[in-house]
Amino acid sequence: MVTLMDTLSERWAKLEPTTIVVGPDDELKRPAVVLFHGCGGMRPHLPLYAAAARAAGWRAFIVDSYTPRGWGRVFALSMVCTGALLRGNERAGDVLAAIDGVSRRPDVDPGKIAVAGWSHGGWSIMEMLAAPRTHTGELGIADPSIVSMSALKGVWMAYPYVGFLALGRNRPWRHHPRTEVVFAKHDHLTTVRNAEQVFEGQRRQGAVIETWVADGTHSFDEPTGAPPMRHDAALTEAAVKRFAAFLSGL
Repeated sequence: MVTLMDTLSERWAKLEPTTIVVGPDDELKRPAVVLFHGCGGMRPHLPLYAAAARAAGWRAFIVDSYTPRGWGRVFALSMVCTGALLRGNERAGDVLAAIDGVSRRPDVDPGKIAVAGWSHGGWSIMEMLAAPRTHTGELGIADPSIVSMSALKGVWMAYPYVGFLALGRNRPWRHHPRTEVVFAKHDHLTTVRNAEQVFEGQRRQGAVIETWVADGTHSFDEPTGAPPMRHDAALTEAAVKRFAAFLSGL
């Protein structure tokens, strides 16, 4: 069970058994991208992106933040999606531990790591990027300072949550990997204007960020989306292609 004060190695030891690994069938040290699901948990669109990463020569790691905590989808929808539990600053510890754990694998190039997040996953990545990581217990991790961010070459986010619960959305990032963000034009959780203001603020702090406004709803790439979210197959295909191109350009 994940606790409020794991070491990085302890957190990764809890996350790794349920992490889905997708990649070329070899033992070469390949670049790696770590994928973080939205508040609804592990959903069927994530393997599409993992397959695109594999085709581009990357290893993909889809991290399940819920099973190690003993949570199912119904619980997550009622407690995480409402903001009652596991807000982005807490889940950021999963992001940090996964970066550290994946980079230590013998089949991963430790100098070329990327992270990708959908909705809540994007929020968690942003909290990790902004965290000072100077004291014990930050992000729920006992030793957060030991991870080097020099290997983090890219960040890709789809409709990241930047609403009122994301209190740290305007905190400057302390690391500036190349970043691409997909906005949803009809996102019920934020306006495009609000999202653009958040990321323009990061650009002023030195971040290199490219954005794309997809003409869809929040979670447009999830086949089982519930209203007001609507699946859009064409937009999904476009987003997956952009994801693959982003990785290939790192």
